[in-house]
Amino acid sequence: MLTRPTWAEVSLSALTHNFALIRDFVAHDARVCAVVKCDAYGHGAIECARALENAGAHWFGVTSTDEGVELREAGIGARILLMSGMWRGEAEAIVERNLTPAVWSAEQIAELNAAADKASKKAFPVHVEVDTGMARQGVQLLNLPLLLEAARKAKSICIEGLHSHLASAELINAPDVEEQLAVYERALAQLAVDGIRPACLHLANSAAIVAHKRSWNSSAQSGNTPTALVRPGISLYGYFLPFVSTDGDPFGLQELTVKPVLSWKTRIIDIRRVGAGQGVGYNGAYVTKSPATIATLAVGYGDGLSRRLSSRGRVLVRGEFAPVVGNISMDVTTIDVSNIPGAQIGDEVALIGEQGGHRLTGWDIAHLMDSIPYEVLCNISKRVPRKYARTKT
Repeated sequence: MLTRPTWAEVSLSALTHNFALIRDFVAHDARVCAVVKCDAYGHGAIECARALENAGAHWFGVTSTDEGVELREAGIGARILLMSGMWRGEAEAIVERNLTPAVWSAEQIAELNAAADKASKKAFPVHVEVDTGMARQGVQLLNLPLLLEAARKAKSICIEGLHSHLASAELINAPDVEEQLAVYERALAQLAVDGIRPACLHLANSAAIVAHKRSWNSSAQSGNTPTALVRPGISLYGYFLPFVSTDGDPFGLQELTVKPVLSWKTRIIDIRRVGAGQGVGYNGAYVTKSPATIATLAVGYGDGLSRRLSSRGRVLVRGEFAPVVGNISMDVTTIDVSNIPGAQIGDEVALIGEQGGHRLTGWDIAHLMDSIPYEVLCNISKRVPRKYARTKT
């Protein structure tokens, strides 16, 4: 297979290390639903899910039906939760592939019930998502009775789970977290009045796993002993959002020592000496102040390297930092290697990763983009091949 000299290395050993760390952290209170949505945050959903299933993962979280079908076709046998629910016309595929959808409307219940009945499947499991305060998806409390009425009529559907999502899990003692937990408890109580006691309860994302243990299993009204699920996403891949107190100060909370899973690399494909006053790249956005050595890298915004890093970012060459100069193009990026002796065509360059005792992480890029590592990792495009390693980290 012919490819450009740009690639991402994914350490499956680091991934399974992170999974085991989180699993053991919650072991006595909850089980882990490993989130592999958005192609496992840019790491490759199929390979990551296979490694995690071999490591003992019994649940996976994806965004949509197509992501769930992709995992099933790759041989993943664990439970698969469709975290963003279903779209019209997808019910038959969901039932056929034994996917578990989030639902929040009577229409979704009816469509899934018809598909399950057609397939002669009884008690097909769904997870009701309740809107506890984010106002983006999930059934609102005032509409929950309508959904439950639809569920009573749906003889082939079983409400297996109740879940929600916390808006500010990285904020310690955030009032909205407590408010969301209270709304969740009220929803659980409403289900109990109807004689519905879900077997699975889940609210906790990566940050909540560490900062809000109560969210692991908010089940005071359940009247039974349900399975609590936690849904780590970004932490599986080696990152957390910073924890802060409600007044904005950094909070000294001990995080799990997860390891970054992905390194992103490229190579120098051209190198040249230029004089002072030379414009570099499109629009001459960078002009050399003195004679310089400019190297061209085989990576650009078409690969997911944000144009916001133009003349702001930096990379590692021969174990030393080199600044990005000029506008990042679709296919190439220019850097200044004037202070890196011996730099030459073919040298490996780290965009994310380690060289010579120095490190660049998704956070380093995210800060310059005024963003978060989620966006950095998810933006690495499909044309960047992923190379998977199972060696110890």
